[in-house]
Amino acid sequence: MPGVDPSIPVVRFSDQRLQNGLRVIVAPDHLAPVVAVNVWYDVGSKHEEAGRTGFAHLFEHLMFQGSRHVGKAEHLAVVQAAGGVVNGTTYFDRTNYFETLPSHRFELGLWLEADRMATLLDALNQENLDNQRDVVKNEKRQSYDNRPYGSFYERLLAAVIPPDHPYHHTPIGSMEDLDAASLEDVRAFFRTYYAPDNAVLAIAGDVEPDEALEAARRYFEPIPRSPGIPPLGDLSLPPHIGREVRETIPDRVPFTRVHVGYRTPPFGTPAFDALEVATQIVAGGQGSRLYRRLVRERRIAQDVVLFLLPLVEGASVLAGWATVRPESDAATVEAEMREELERMTVEPVTDDELARARALIESEELAALGRIDEVADRLAMYATLFDRPELINEQLSRYLSVDAAAIRRAMADVVRPDNVAVLTYVPEARPAEEAA
Repeated sequence: MPGVDPSIPVVRFSDQRLQNGLRVIVAPDHLAPVVAVNVWYDVGSKHEEAGRTGFAHLFEHLMFQGSRHVGKAEHLAVVQAAGGVVNGTTYFDRTNYFETLPSHRFELGLWLEADRMATLLDALNQENLDNQRDVVKNEKRQSYDNRPYGSFYERLLAAVIPPDHPYHHTPIGSMEDLDAASLEDVRAFFRTYYAPDNAVLAIAGDVEPDEALEAARRYFEPIPRSPGIPPLGDLSLPPHIGREVRETIPDRVPFTRVHVGYRTPPFGTPAFDALEVATQIVAGGQGSRLYRRLVRERRIAQDVVLFLLPLVEGASVLAGWATVRPESDAATVEAEMREELERMTVEPVTDDELARARALIESEELAALGRIDEVADRLAMYATLFDRPELINEQLSRYLSVDAAAIRRAMADVVRPDNVAVLTYVPEARPAEEAA
């Protein structure tokens, strides 16, 4: 297989489409008597229309509120009673639902997923909608509004991505949009996107491929296709923000914190791979450049974080922060942090740094590929986002082939003065009577 290091274990799988368009990927692994079932729907917050944000995330909750043959909240109870685990997640580019079950009960996962794909609307009523709207609002209050620095995610995306692009808003969406949504609005969203021809079913673990495919046909093939999935249109973006964006946010935070964000090439590109390796070098643990400089040597920051948000349409985002120690200040921490990032644009990383980053990435990737739930998830991800599930056997080799020159080029294209957003959170001043 081209692009695959023969020393890296290969995930073997079959890849079929049912008559209704559902893609079924099966990866047998008989090491343990468990099976992972993972359904990826090609719908995330990027598919939402203006004034209708938050729908993708809302359905992550509604999908556990029952269907024709499963009562409210019974999905979770049934899986747990069978000795399994279940959950779902929402992101900009997709929504997914998954179960891991004892292998002799794997068809239970298929039946549950098929039932809610086919008949969720039988159980979706105004009471469920109102209830789950309140759950989402409470989640936003806990994770965004009432958490120190909790608004940075929304603010940073809004600063790095322009308003007319769907990545400008986060998957949590607008509470005003959810309040304005009617039951029919929500039903229409489900009918459009929750269909077999807009989904990938990945099954990994202690199953025989033919048996798993036949079971998938039995449960899913009667489900009709979507009436029509609207095209996304052109979501390309300029490679750079075009200016420095700066905002100071007084908030209920214990310490000053400097957040930075940069627009990057999309997930799946060689440049993104190089940035993944660069991020390990500059901020991957206590041996990294930023931690060593800001936390251990200069002692001006309490912590430092840098990570990539993997997005596939137009651009991704390199984001991070440093929490300022009380004896330092935001300007000093920002200058030191940005100087260290800019050094990577002109100086090649050392052989030792590159070897350390490769070892960390290889360890993480191999550990992930040793888990059947992660194998199912990655097969569905690569099929949904890139139409190439075989990337599961190529991605590690891509990371390991990144060299110092590729890192310097990628960082030089991203870490620029016309391509940065800086958000500085400062403790808000308290009224004099409270401070007394």
